[in-house]
Amino acid sequence: MSKVLVTGGSGFVGSHVILQLLAAGHEVRTTVRSLSREAEVRATLAAAGADAGDRLSFFAADLEKDDGWAEAVAGCDYVHHVASPFPPAQPRDEQELIRPAREGTLRVLRAARDAGVKQIVVTSSFAAVGYGHGQRDTPYTEADWTDPDGPAVQPYMKSKTLAERAAWDFIAREGNGMELAVVNPVGIFGPALNGDLSTSIFLVKTMIEGKMPGTPGSIWA
Repeated sequence: MSKVLVTGGSGFVGSHVILQLLAAGHEVRTTVRSLSREAEVRATLAAAGADAGDRLSFFAADLEKDDGWAEAVAGCDYVHHVASPFPPAQPRDEQELIRPAREGTLRVLRAARDAGVKQIVVTSSFAAVGYGHGQRDTPYTEADWTDPDGPAVQPYMKSKTLAERAAWDFIAREGNGMELAVVNPVGIFGPALNGDLSTSIFLVKTMIEGKMPGTPGSIWA
């Protein structure tokens, strides 16, 4: 089986990706900003039925730092780049989202290329595709991009747009044959493996609890 690196293994999407890879028999590596989170992540995966054992290993790496990425990806066949900031509230400075999203993606791509990775799959977002255009009634295609300077384009949308565009530009200029695949989901829902909810699920929870301004009364309230 293959050896696969998953960035952001402590997050909602990352933990689900790890579960699927382990179930398929792969050897998995994952990055966390601090190795102090390893026990927590292992406990979450075990509670979800994963028998990780020595098929799962952890590496400390931060999207805003160079340290650790070469070691994390060394010997891997594939990379799932999932890690990217998506807070429930707007940041004071848009660079709090843009910098780690864009520069972090480039760090992962460089490390993967240098390690001879065959393919990297980047979790982007519909936020990189569908905003800043005004109203439209035609399907979106790979030629469509969010206009970072468009009306009502928020920092998260801008961060995902700039990060994905940087990824495709990198592959075209200096990918050295490494294959890039990108997925552009909208809201990401599913069973929460622990109390660390994805922002998409957190928004639903907020609506159900009647804590979101302007939300009609809920039948679950």
